[in-house]
Amino acid sequence: MSLRGVDATDSVNFNVRADQVVTGASLTLSYSYSPALLADLSQINVMINDEVAATLPLPKEGAGKPQTQVIEIPPQMITEFNRLNLQFIGHYTMSCEDPRHSSLWARINNDTRLDIRVTPFALPNDLAILPLPFFDRRDDRDVNLPVVMGAAPDNMTLEAAGALASWIGAAKTRSRMASFPAHFNELPARGNALVLLKGNGALQLGALTMPAPKGPTLTMVTHPSDPNSKLLVITGRTSAELKTAVNALVVGGQSLVGSSALIEQVDMLAPRKPYDAPNWLPSDRPIKLGELMPANKLSVSGYDPGDITVPLNLPPDLFNWREDGVPLHLKYRYTPQERSNNSSIMVSLNDTLIKAEPLPSVDRLSNSIVARLTGGNDTISREAHVYLPLTSAALQSRLQLRYMFDYLKQGECDDIIIDNMRGSIDPESTLDFSGYDHFMAMPNLGVFKDSGFPFTRLADLSQTAVVLADQPSPEDVSAYLNVLGRFGESTGYPATGVTVMQAAQIASAADKDILVMSSGTDQPLLKQWADRLPTSGNGQQQGFELSDLSFRLREWMSPDPDENQRRARVAMAFSSDARSTFLTGFESPLQKGRSVVLISSGQPGGMSDVTRALSSSDKVQGSLVVVRGDSVEALVAEQNYYVGDLGPLKYVQWLMSRNVLWLWLWLLLAVVVGVVLVTGVAYLTLRSLAKRRLEHE
Repeated sequence: MSLRGVDATDSVNFNVRADQVVTGASLTLSYSYSPALLADLSQINVMINDEVAATLPLPKEGAGKPQTQVIEIPPQMITEFNRLNLQFIGHYTMSCEDPRHSSLWARINNDTRLDIRVTPFALPNDLAILPLPFFDRRDDRDVNLPVVMGAAPDNMTLEAAGALASWIGAAKTRSRMASFPAHFNELPARGNALVLLKGNGALQLGALTMPAPKGPTLTMVTHPSDPNSKLLVITGRTSAELKTAVNALVVGGQSLVGSSALIEQVDMLAPRKPYDAPNWLPSDRPIKLGELMPANKLSVSGYDPGDITVPLNLPPDLFNWREDGVPLHLKYRYTPQERSNNSSIMVSLNDTLIKAEPLPSVDRLSNSIVARLTGGNDTISREAHVYLPLTSAALQSRLQLRYMFDYLKQGECDDIIIDNMRGSIDPESTLDFSGYDHFMAMPNLGVFKDSGFPFTRLADLSQTAVVLADQPSPEDVSAYLNVLGRFGESTGYPATGVTVMQAAQIASAADKDILVMSSGTDQPLLKQWADRLPTSGNGQQQGFELSDLSFRLREWMSPDPDENQRRARVAMAFSSDARSTFLTGFESPLQKGRSVVLISSGQPGGMSDVTRALSSSDKVQGSLVVVRGDSVEALVAEQNYYVGDLGPLKYVQWLMSRNVLWLWLWLLLAVVVGVVLVTGVAYLTLRSLAKRRLEHE
């Protein structure tokens, strides 16, 4: 952290969990400062939530050398959401000084540490606090939330568990990983957990006893062996009632109150539409920037205010072939300076400058605008039209808007920084993706990792089938829950429509995208679809197809599918006493245009390696990926089918651009059609003339 000028401030945010009370805090501040500073006039202020906790003098004898101070922070200054501000006030002369002089600096070193001492306390058993304490947005640590089920959960129970995992995934931020260890017929010894129990009588699980359910029921109870932890117990007489209770929780939990609730009715009134995930930008209408950020985050002040960063979660399959870019209609206001300067507003996408719009000074404005300024409004409004290229944009992108106000030196003893520079983006500014079609070459494990596509095309996963083993192990179920948690993180919506099945029911999934999860050798689809797999296995013998993809990995995908192809060049077979863990994608054998993603491991423990790779590794790309512990290698990228839809004319243009043969075929067809039309018209014309001549005779 670097602080420059006569008055500079930077900040760090930190939070405290809702089930913790702060008993003390200390800041170990490591810093250094300029030797040119005047000790009597310079200082560093430590502030918590805009209240001064300490003021540090900057004596001459410590200048230019690393310093360390331990500052005790009163616990009453700390709340749930907090901001630590470090303010530097510096002066280097008693006479006239340049407020931006190079000798005005202080640096906060990376080993600065904030220690907070807390005492846990038990929250009330009240459904109104959900998703607390199972997910706390104040907690920046990764989420680890066990899901407890009976000894042999059926498919509908697993569907309910998947909806729970995706509900937690939808609540968390992308900076945090989430894992959902599955427990069969036993409670974790400590910590919060989600529990699914069914039966007609009283329900018993270890030290937990629940009364006989009268229907779909949600109950929050204290963990019987951990008084500071909670269990959210979902009960029902049947698996269908479990699923009803879970659906009520994940889509209507905001209305629940009390320690227990009996769900009488849950109706999904309207089906989800493709690409309507709450976390994705809409592609059927213009979207206002005010829908993506609160208005107060779109305003800045000062000469160097930093970026206004708007998060853009793009639908994965936007087809940007021959597109100029996404139209951004930018409306903004700013404080004009008195005379000519180089001030501008810069528009960037993922740190790449797209356009810089000048901010004219007063001497370059028309008289009518100047009149409005003198009428009491010190800012003026302007508009700009910018096209944002999506050629190499990541699915999680950032639109960055930065006001750069040029500081004009007035001369000796006249330079005073007055903090009157203001800039704001109108929330009515719009981005419009509606001109883009949805069309993508598949398979593409990169978009599966980043967004769960194509399964997340419908946010509730109502066109997704998950195929598990006939008797899935806890490790298999944990992997399934972790993947659905990732899907919820992508869409921002729980997976209330997912279908869980076994290989014997696969024919019923013809109209769905299929996720197959297999550990060991108990998945019949590995043999049934062996001709579709770029791998093979028989006992200890294994085989893989290989390409040069692992030597040419990159963080972006070309808009031209052919540029992303890395076809298999080598087929290799070997024998080993261990089985490989891999992901692969291919077109569904049941229906064209539908996709299959297979996650396979020779041993149950390998499934956790795959789900961890989906959360953390950029090497998950192409159509075949092998995972060995923390090592991830993409082996092949063969895209041989497409999903989505192009308009007829654009589809023809795209086909002709990809293949000269198609161009000649269409030209030949056009010539044939033209000849037929001309011949037909000539024939009809001559026939009409002959008929009239005969009539005259």
